[in-house]
Amino acid sequence: MANKHHKKLNGMRVAILATNGFEQAELEEPRKALRAAGAETVLLSPKTGTLQGMKHDQKGSEFAVDMKLQDANPEEFDAVLLPGGAQNADQLRVEEAAKRFVQAIDQAKKPIAVICHGPWLLVSAGLVKGRELTSYHTIQSDIRNAGCKWTDQETVRDKNWVSSRQPDDIPAFNKAMIELFGEAREGAATSRN
Repeated sequence: MANKHHKKLNGMRVAILATNGFEQAELEEPRKALRAAGAETVLLSPKTGTLQGMKHDQKGSEFAVDMKLQDANPEEFDAVLLPGGAQNADQLRVEEAAKRFVQAIDQAKKPIAVICHGPWLLVSAGLVKGRELTSYHTIQSDIRNAGCKWTDQETVRDKNWVSSRQPDDIPAFNKAMIELFGEAREGAATSRN
């Protein structure tokens, strides 16, 4: 094999949970990396149609929603990507369907990659107690107050989770995400045999 990472994630279905106001680079760049590694990505949102991406405080591009979050079955997905953006994460954390989705994914020990404000959903879903995460620095107290260890570094790997702080961390985040998802995929293949 010429390239070890080539199509490492073939056959994997990754759910991307987002709504309006997500940080565009944090959805677009990881999605490109996942597709390049052979994964299929499905953008899930509480609403259908298109979502407005943001480039910091400026409007970015619009992204088409692939499936309504309420109609998605977590059992049909192998992993989750949670992009940031304060507005997106703040809206998503109150969506029951979003909380149920990440709870089911985490319970099945499937991998979750989360960046920036994305961990707010994991906090609201009651999943962070006793775990370790990083995030955008402004939400560190929310994470700590929920009983989670918060660490200020590019990427933090904790069991089936990988987290990052901000758009600058995306190259490191993508690498860690592909690694985590790849291990999960190998593990799943082994347990099926």
